[in-house]
Amino acid sequence: MINKTVLGNGVRIVTEKVPSVHSVTIGVWVKTGSRHENRNQSGLAHFIEHMLFKGTAKRNASEIARVIDSVGGSINAFTSKEYTCFYVKVLSQHFNLAVDILCDIFFNSVFDEEEIEKERNVIFQEISMVHDTPDDYIQDIFIQSYFEGHPLASAILGAPETVQAFKRGDMLDYFDKKHLVPQNIIISAAGNIEHEQVLDELVNRFEDVKGSDTVSDNMVFIPRRKTTYHFREIEQVHVCIGSSGYSQDDERRYALYILNAVLGGSMSSRLFQEIRENLGLAYSVYSYISSFADTGLFGFYMGIKNENLKDALDIVMREFNKIRDEEIVGSEFTDAKEQIKGSMLLSLESTDSRMSRLARSEIYYDEYIPIEDIIAKVDAVKPEAVKESAIEIFKDDFFTFTFLGPTREEDIPPETTHL
Repeated sequence: MINKTVLGNGVRIVTEKVPSVHSVTIGVWVKTGSRHENRNQSGLAHFIEHMLFKGTAKRNASEIARVIDSVGGSINAFTSKEYTCFYVKVLSQHFNLAVDILCDIFFNSVFDEEEIEKERNVIFQEISMVHDTPDDYIQDIFIQSYFEGHPLASAILGAPETVQAFKRGDMLDYFDKKHLVPQNIIISAAGNIEHEQVLDELVNRFEDVKGSDTVSDNMVFIPRRKTTYHFREIEQVHVCIGSSGYSQDDERRYALYILNAVLGGSMSSRLFQEIRENLGLAYSVYSYISSFADTGLFGFYMGIKNENLKDALDIVMREFNKIRDEEIVGSEFTDAKEQIKGSMLLSLESTDSRMSRLARSEIYYDEYIPIEDIIAKVDAVKPEAVKESAIEIFKDDFFTFTFLGPTREEDIPPETTHL
């Protein structure tokens, strides 16, 4: 059962009781992420996320970790383009402890100067780790290229020069203005817990939050064709290809789910089967969808030897053309639907996923969207709708190509990257 309470100041508390499990996961979500940072703030929300685990007025970093570990629970956080989440998972009988820890780090973190310097170095290492991992790094530079000039291009981790410049005062000011804003705060909990029990623990802690600034970003994104080459002497060429997608609330996204499943979203997909299984050209081959509040993209990735790059690109562009020109029918169409529905239902096996789904529904729709409604929308998609989506998004003017590895522009014939 889903329950929702909105406090007088705008803080939302959403819960789902799952009586068949022993656990409960509770998260404090804030509607601020990397897209809400200006150039000098790049990476600040992520830095703050780290700092909330580095000590409060009554617990140091070690004690925060030890208390949760002592009951077999887990505590973590993440920052995305559009939101930040801090969450704890414990056995249901330890729910009060989870709330105490979560609220302590959210309201009482001290942002100690010495800890800031330690964590600054940790984040430098995190940035370096991504840079040293080509299949991760290409995703960053691809997104920066695709969304060039738009706030969504901002790197979640920031850059070494911005991270180096952050001061304690910057963090406190940003946290006050972006995080401690009741209209931006969503608390979600899922597991063997009652809604009233959650309210008893949380209302008095959050009802006095009084911040008034809300995040906004009204900059319209218009996709443009771009190709970038990042030469590096490594074994493979890592390739990202992206085109226009749909926002989180666009009804056409259900057709795009099916298109993605057929093209590269699963092991049985066309591109995985052809490039990896039939020809043995690559190990990692997949497509994906990234949807945001106001826009989205369809992306494809592969890591491949330079001598096989042209052949693989020919296959990719051929399949993009084919899915524009021919409707998906028969078992391929029905199997794609079943794969999407099965993945969604399996994701509900954990309280972590249920907690996340509650919060994301609030962030993007201001209400809970039942899984049955989403399944019905997937079932209602017709082959012609998938073809229409392919025609809309697979346009030469929309494509961004990003190459990382031992290849240069002169190595790739121009016709290879055109439909």
